Amino acid sequence: MSTRPKVPVFNRELSWLAFNNRVLHEAADTRTPLIERLKFLSIVSTNLDEFYMVRVAGVRRQVAAGFGKVGRDGVSPAELLDRIDERVREMVAEQTRILEDEVLPELATHGVRLLRISDLDATERLAVDAYFDSQVFPVLTPLAVDPGHPFPYISNLSLSLAVELREPDIGDEHFARVKVPRSLPRWVPVRPLQFLPLEDLIGAHLGRLFPGMEIKGYHAFRITRFSDLEIAPTEEPEDLLAMIEEQVFQRRFGEVVRLEVQRGMPAQLRALLLSELRETEDPEMAPLTEREVHEPGRLLELGDLMALATLDLPELRDPPFVPVTPPELRDGRSVFDVLRERDLLVHHPFDSFPATVERFLDEAARDEHVLAIKLTLYRTSGDTAVVRALTEAAQAGKQVAVLVELQARFDEANNITWARTLESFGVHVAYGMAGIKTHAKLALVVRREPEGIRRYVHIGTGNYNSRTARLYTDFGLLTSHEAVGADVSELFNMLTGFSRQREYRTLLVAPVSLRERLLALIERETAHAREGRPARIVAKMNALVDNRVIDALCEASNAGVEMDLLVRGICCLRPGIPGESERIRIVSVIGRFLEHSRLWKFENGGAPEYWLGSADWMPRNLDRRVEAMVPILDKALHPRLDAVLNVFLTDNRQAWDLQPDGIWVQRHAGEEAERASHRRLLRDSWGMARASGPKHAVPAAAATG
Repeated sequence: MSTRPKVPVFNRELSWLAFNNRVLHEAADTRTPLIERLKFLSIVSTNLDEFYMVRVAGVRRQVAAGFGKVGRDGVSPAELLDRIDERVREMVAEQTRILEDEVLPELATHGVRLLRISDLDATERLAVDAYFDSQVFPVLTPLAVDPGHPFPYISNLSLSLAVELREPDIGDEHFARVKVPRSLPRWVPVRPLQFLPLEDLIGAHLGRLFPGMEIKGYHAFRITRFSDLEIAPTEEPEDLLAMIEEQVFQRRFGEVVRLEVQRGMPAQLRALLLSELRETEDPEMAPLTEREVHEPGRLLELGDLMALATLDLPELRDPPFVPVTPPELRDGRSVFDVLRERDLLVHHPFDSFPATVERFLDEAARDEHVLAIKLTLYRTSGDTAVVRALTEAAQAGKQVAVLVELQARFDEANNITWARTLESFGVHVAYGMAGIKTHAKLALVVRREPEGIRRYVHIGTGNYNSRTARLYTDFGLLTSHEAVGADVSELFNMLTGFSRQREYRTLLVAPVSLRERLLALIERETAHAREGRPARIVAKMNALVDNRVIDALCEASNAGVEMDLLVRGICCLRPGIPGESERIRIVSVIGRFLEHSRLWKFENGGAPEYWLGSADWMPRNLDRRVEAMVPILDKALHPRLDAVLNVFLTDNRQAWDLQPDGIWVQRHAGEEAERASHRRLLRDSWGMARASGPKHAVPAAAATG
């Protein structure tokens, strides 16, 4: 590696905010169907919640600890907090404007409205009064604040009403808090497609909660707490399950990092909330100030807009689609018969997850020749076919082992439940290693065949989650390649036992070898370029943060390697800088589906290599997670991978180009025909479906894609 000065990088947190702004742009873009605009507004809010719970909380802790070092990005923690605050306020103001001035008024023209109590006629008012008395009132718990009642605990992300009260006889004024229960629907139906926010319904009936008191006013508020787990890789708890359960419980009491208040809340009420929240905080943490108070608009918790985005209004949403079954699996042949002949590449959601991955596991569970099934479970969804297949296999006497990742952020409690469910059916459950998440997406089936034992493998970029498989784009490889199967077997031995395997035949595995092998692949392209051989890197990922990888990419650029990097979210590399990164182009695709797949292509002097798997180019993926990247050894699959990459690189509708100054510029078709990645990939899927005959006929709605 060169010893020249390191290229400056973009700040990670500010790059993430730029990503969320690209999401917000989909809500602002009038080409986006109206209900989908509502969906994107919801996603922006849930994204920001997690950003504050984890990233902003971490920066505030750095400031509280006196950490003032300026990083390679040139930003100190204190300065970063100021810049985050400025950009978030601009983002939330724009989000509120889009919702209140554009989306809600346009929805109203289609009969969809969020009502106020004053909009209700007498009959409707009687109906909501009855609903309040029977369904809402019994659930509510008003909490007074006075010398005998200390300020109550406020749970993370819960919506509350701050109520100002007055005693009519003596004039004393009081404050009370009423939690808006999440166990009840946020949007109370009043008329077809018209709803009353639950907090407004409660506010209109506060007299029932405080009889004999004068209600001076009420305003909604919401807090965000630090919510990340803190488990060091050096910790070796005797019972990881118990440790995670304890941390999930303690997370409820994390320090407050943000206070959101409804527009128009009186200054004295804001000050009271801020003061009371300060009193409950750990004195060693950064104190809450006005900077941590945000005033978005009339509505808080816009993540709940996702419930409205499910309304049955097909004319206002993306055309429906039905994921297709790959041609190889349409004639009813066994998955195992197909995989003995060739590898199978699947691209979700365009290829059906149930018809491929779930079918693979279901066949394995029912096949009398299958001896064992092993799988990593990072995030799953409800009572899925995946879990049913695993429990059915265990009950049939097969050896079933599942690595359940208890440290999957914000899915810890869900995964604890699934771990216990699986154990109750006789599945062998392992929990991985403290401080090192198992992020690899692996399934292994061991089958006895006439020729001997054969291993079948699925390696993917996405979770074994049927719900997200319809929302995220992910690749999966199904193969019976002997060396891949042997590697996956040994990787499972590392996950469930005491194996310390460091060398693998085909796989790149973190944290043992992935970083150095990735750097070696980049350096090989650099050497090819210097020797005048074909050299190019095309890589698709969620995030690019790692400094050593960035330096290696810049070195490759200077040597003549052309690079096209598809980075959905955070990107710290500055592209297009003369003498540093001028041959690097960075594109982000934002649209109907969440781009989640990781795919690498290295030109390798004219003998290209392709890799797919679970790892982004971030320190956490390379050093603190178990990840697996697999080479696509079947060259017959390479043209399809090239075609998919070309779809993204030539997009002129959903694609954004990163400029050297950090600004993302969206591409526009101009006089050309619009080339939107997701519409093109759906069209290709429909083309595959058409080729299969009447059984897989294309819905009429697909014609608009």
